[in-house]
Amino acid sequence: MKFTGHVYKFGSNIDTDAIIPARYLNTFDPAELARHCMEDADPGFPSKVKAGDIIVADKNFGCGSSREHAPIAIKGAGVACVVADSFARIFYRNAINIGLPILESPEAAAAIQEGDEIEVDLETGLIKNLRSGEVYQATPFPEFMQRIMAQGGLINYVKESE
Repeated sequence: MKFTGHVYKFGSNIDTDAIIPARYLNTFDPAELARHCMEDADPGFPSKVKAGDIIVADKNFGCGSSREHAPIAIKGAGVACVVADSFARIFYRNAINIGLPILESPEAAAAIQEGDEIEVDLETGLIKNLRSGEVYQATPFPEFMQRIMAQGGLINYVKESE
């Protein structure tokens, strides 16, 4: 799976309350959650983000509570992938479970800027900044986890495997 998209850049320790504020946790509807995605970190994000855009963040993205709403909101907003220096462990697992592609790359997270256009290859872990031409290597997911992503999450993967 490859994605090319416009970058929205966030700093370190973006917690699940910044990704989807607790006041919107009365629904699991991805479209409704998307209307409020990242609004406490960037109030204009829900109206600016377009399908295929990519979030790039610094350390510990998705820290805080274990709510699945956070990756559901990001995926519902049309974000194709999240690249970060590192992810909070529970967000990392929730992203895989719901089929939100993520990659860890400290080098990419440090160098890529807001507004850049990048290409991400989940199979190889290569991340290319189309503005600068720089290429970064992330560790790709093992093949079975790539199949989970391709199926749109763990539930779909299990259903397809039956």
